[in-house]
Amino acid sequence: QRQLVESGGGLVQPGGSLRLSCKSPRTILSVFSISNLGWYRQAPGKERDLVASITNTGTTNYAPSVKGRFTISRDNSKRTVFLQMNGLAPDDTAVYFCNRNSSGQDYWGQGTQVTVSS
Repeated sequence: QRQLVESGGGLVQPGGSLRLSCKSPRTILSVFSISNLGWYRQAPGKERDLVASITNTGTTNYAPSVKGRFTISRDNSKRTVFLQMNGLAPDDTAVYFCNRNSSGQDYWGQGTQVTVSS
């Protein structure tokens, strides 16, 4: 069973919205609650870049290209991190990965494809 399981990707038209979810079913609640969480994306032929992050205290950080359009949030009781994506553009097309970092250890999901196209 994977550490992190993403869902919510798909094909959407420009200007549309998607909500990504990432669950951490194998993580006990106390560990998840102190973890820093993030969403990254990787387009074909490009490096994996940070999209948004949220600390264990709820402080958020966004890449300049998504600020004002994307919102990261977390629900510790469900061991889940979300990425609400609005105003999607073709340049947002990529595989999106969630990340959990606790005690310096990184865990990754398998990725979910987001395609923005008319």
